[in-house]
Amino acid sequence: MSPRPDVSEERKNQILEAALAVFARLGFHESRMDDIASQAGLSKAALYLYYKSKDAIIAALLKHFFVQEFKRVQGLFETNREETVSEQLLLLARQFAEALPWMTQAMPIAFEFYAIAGRNKEVRQFLKAYFQDYRALLTRLIQRGIEHGEFCEVSAEATAIMLAALFEGLALLFFVDPEAIRWADEAETSVRLLLFGLQRPSSS
Repeated sequence: MSPRPDVSEERKNQILEAALAVFARLGFHESRMDDIASQAGLSKAALYLYYKSKDAIIAALLKHFFVQEFKRVQGLFETNREETVSEQLLLLARQFAEALPWMTQAMPIAFEFYAIAGRNKEVRQFLKAYFQDYRALLTRLIQRGIEHGEFCEVSAEATAIMLAALFEGLALLFFVDPEAIRWADEAETSVRLLLFGLQRPSSS
């Protein structure tokens, strides 16, 4: 007899897609496990086999998004790309702008995820590791710009922290007042200002 296929990952993805649709429609606080089970086409008992609480679903949902985002950024910063470091950073800003439709839907869930991190050590450790990896990636990229003579001698790590904070800050401002923040323009303008400060002075 052949072994039964493992459908757990497929089922989890099914639940996460359903949860995102429910959270977007009803809001986080109004959504119930029953709503997610119904959206996923599962019984509530089946849902609890995979996720024990709404917090657990949110944690899994955001982990999925963070991992996918990191993979995308990682591919952008491959060392064999033809663009200059400045061009890669501007491309990153444009990709953030392109992610605006998803961010509009997911931002309330993302901030709820941060709230969960305040009371859940596992989620907090995941976020800490994610941002450490993200900053390390940016640090290596900026260091490459310094070594190639594209940027002046600065702390690559401090610059990476500032760049990460720039995008996180813009996301927060957009969430609070979307009509006041032109995300695409502001993201690219902010990166251009940073690049202006990083330019190596030309020798005369």
